[in-house]
Amino acid sequence: MALALVCAAGGAFPLASHAQEKVVATINGKAITDADLAVAESEIGADMGNLPPEQKRISLLEFLIDNQLFAEAAEADKLGQGADFETRLNYLKRRALREMYFEKVIKGSVTDADARKIYDDQVKLLKPEEEVQARHILVESEDKAKELKDKIKGGGDFAALAKENSKDPGSKEDGGNLGYFGRGQMVPQFEEVAFKLAKGDVSEPIQTQFGWHLVKLEDKRTKQPPAFEIVKDRIVQSLLLQKAQQSATTLRAQAKIEFVDPVIKKSIEDRNKQIEQQNAAPAKDEGAKPDAAKPDEKK
Repeated sequence: MALALVCAAGGAFPLASHAQEKVVATINGKAITDADLAVAESEIGADMGNLPPEQKRISLLEFLIDNQLFAEAAEADKLGQGADFETRLNYLKRRALREMYFEKVIKGSVTDADARKIYDDQVKLLKPEEEVQARHILVESEDKAKELKDKIKGGGDFAALAKENSKDPGSKEDGGNLGYFGRGQMVPQFEEVAFKLAKGDVSEPIQTQFGWHLVKLEDKRTKQPPAFEIVKDRIVQSLLLQKAQQSATTLRAQAKIEFVDPVIKKSIEDRNKQIEQQNAAPAKDEGAKPDAAKPDEKK
């Protein structure tokens, strides 16, 4: 992410690191390559939304051109030297190294196969869950619901009657179709009836806080887990976060970290004490359990 800024900040640093890389533009004789575009994309690509690839490429190039021109202007004003510049440059170098470590070591250690194993293990733990697809007609009175039920018994089309009469704006135009839903997604009175119906059956009028309903069951099935491809990216991101946290913990344990600032040092010590107390609390509760049996001994 920061590598583009590091390169642009000092005109003495060439933007292209390898002569064989494809040059896409030059600025006052300095080359911008495809590799530079890739680094810029890692920094600002997420802010570009769903721009078409060619438009994104042009925007990244414009970003790098501005970077280089501002860097050259800063050098002309002799801003590329001194303690402040060195502090910023060192920070950006560390940031770039951190991101390279994440990209090459942490990210490289997580594979699609790892994600697939997590997915398969989670799917095995899922309990079969029934879901139904239903239509409904919502009206204001029981009499109106009974009238529509008689029309359906006489051969009337449920979906057409829903479109003509239902007071539910969310499903009316689709013939009262509610799609598939599982338990806990509808109000109890409605859910109880929907799950008891056989496929193709229409309920008697039922009342909820919304009014009076007729419910028709269209289908009943066992709910399927989301496909692996749909959730793969989310699983990979979770694994990357775990790997990053594990690496940070390991690196901290191996490092000698000393807090010199007294205010920061005290704040961290207080925080660590609080964490230790919170971790110790469950152990105290567990230790108190045997005492709960002592009243019997006193009898």
